[in-house]
Amino acid sequence: MDKLSPSPANSNPLTPLGFLERSTTIYGDCLSITYDDSTYSWSDTHRRCLQLASSIRSFDVQRDHVVSVVAPNIPAMYKLHFAAPMAGAVLNNVNTRLNSRTISILLHHNESKILFVDHQSTSFI
Repeated sequence: MDKLSPSPANSNPLTPLGFLERSTTIYGDCLSITYDDSTYSWSDTHRRCLQLASSIRSFDVQRDHVVSVVAPNIPAMYKLHFAAPMAGAVLNNVNTRLNSRTISILLHHNESKILFVDHQSTSFI
């Protein structure tokens, strides 16, 4: 076994998008996320992520552009973890515990093309 080096036949790296595709194919009707009174299956999550990725692209976000988000761990944040890479963008999660000055510096430095802000986090911005 030690002499078996990784190759496409025996090793396939798991990426977030590969994980979502696989989960949708195999566990489509199974629960993906529960938040408050809402539940989403893997198929629902995949569909919503595709819609969000399309929306991101409609703002002329290109490959390797930065999309930032200031939000707690909510379904929108979860979907952005898949949607941003689907759109070719890089996701920048901004810690909600940072003060407004630090958030400003981070956003200026990474040159975000889009900033998503959850209503619970608007006091930071």
